[in-house]
This record gives sequence, C-alpha cells and structure tokens, in this order.
Amino acid sequence: MMYTALLFGLFGSFHCIGMCGPIAFVLPINRTSRFKSILQTSLYHLGRIFSYSLIGALFGLLGKGFYFFGLQQQLSIVVGLVMILSIAVPRLFSKMSIARPVLKFTNRIKNSLGSSLKKKENSTFFTIGFLNGLLPCGLVYMAMIASLTSTSVLEGVTYMALFGLGTVPLMSAVVLLGNITSYVNRQKIQKLIPVVVVVIGVFFVLRGLGLGIPYVSPKPMVNLIDAVETCH
Repeated sequence: MMYTALLFGLFGSFHCIGMCGPIAFVLPINRTSRFKSILQTSLYHLGRIFSYSLIGALFGLLGKGFYFFGLQQQLSIVVGLVMILSIAVPRLFSKMSIARPVLKFTNRIKNSLGSSLKKKENSTFFTIGFLNGLLPCGLVYMAMIASLTSTSVLEGVTYMALFGLGTVPLMSAVVLLGNITSYVNRQKIQKLIPVVVVVIGVFFVLRGLGLGIPYVSPKPMVNLIDAVETCH
C-alpha cells in the first residue's frame, strides 16, 4: 500500500499550498544563485521529510504491535473506515481537535519558525522544513493514521517519507516560482482530494478483508504469534 502515500502527497500538495504555502513564499532563498536556491529548497524538503519519517517511525512501531497481536487486518479496516467517514460525515470529526492539547507545543514551533526564517544559512532551511513538518495538518494526520497499518518501524518510516516526497514537486514550484496558483485550477484539484482520500480508504478496507486479490487485498500473512503456535 506504499503507493497510497505518494497519492496522498501528490494530490495533497495542492492543499499544502494553502497551509504551508505562506511559509514557502517567505523562505529566505538566495535567488541570485540557481545552485544555492535549489540546494536550499532541497534542504527545506529534506527537513520536512525527516520530520514525517520520525512520525512514521512512531506509528510504524505502534503498527508493529498490532501486527504482533494479529490485529493488523482489523486495523486496516478501521483506518479505511475512518478515512471514508471523515469525508462522508465530516461532522463526526469536526468537534475533535488534537491541536488544543498541543497548543503550547505548536506555538513554540511557530516561534522557532519565525526566528529561523530571519536567518539565511543553508543549515537553517533544513530546520525550517523540520519545524514545518511538525505543524498541525489534517492531511498529515490522515497519512499518520494510514501509517498505523505498517508492520514494522521501517515500513512506517517509508510510508511517511513517500508521503513527504509526493509533496515535493508542487511545493518546489511554489518556493522557486512563487505563487503558481494562477497557473493551475486549484479549486478543481481541491475537490479531487476528498475523492482520493475515499478511494484510498476503500483500498485499506479491501486490504483488511484479505480477499486474495493481488496487490489490492492479499491474503493475511502469518504473524509471529501464529507462527509460534504452529511450531508447537
């Protein structure tokens, strides 16, 4: 299901223009040197992907626990249903805010971002990207939930890294070219994002059902507990 991470990133990057775009617009890029501007933009993206990867490691570890206890298939169904319901019945989730408990943490990140944006050292761009990746974002939350279906820490890291990688093309265009929303029909793409979320949610449900469909709904693998029982 790794390809779903890239889809999240690619289509979600249009959402990112609205959320992270203001930060991208004011990055202190050295525009007098093409090499430096590309290097600094790359460091910014590496910082974002690194923070996503750390989140993926945590959720991959949790997913490994679910897999160990033979709950991976059920979790995949739950994750898929959450994605579908978040689009079909958004009111169920409108009152749930995880930003409130971490408001102080978010404010600290914003303050650190403000300080970093005033600097122009190359290393600063990695820091800005890293902090940017930790800011609250509904799309990132969805990717985090999806990474719970990972069976290992590495798989969780890979899923979130691919999600971040998917956002790179459009976000790079925003950083290097400025406001490109006039060149793309952003509203139509924004309407497509919920469809992508639902489709990916359906894939997760099918994966959990284990219908034996190659690449879509493979039969469940034997987990460690089952393997131990088989040996005995």
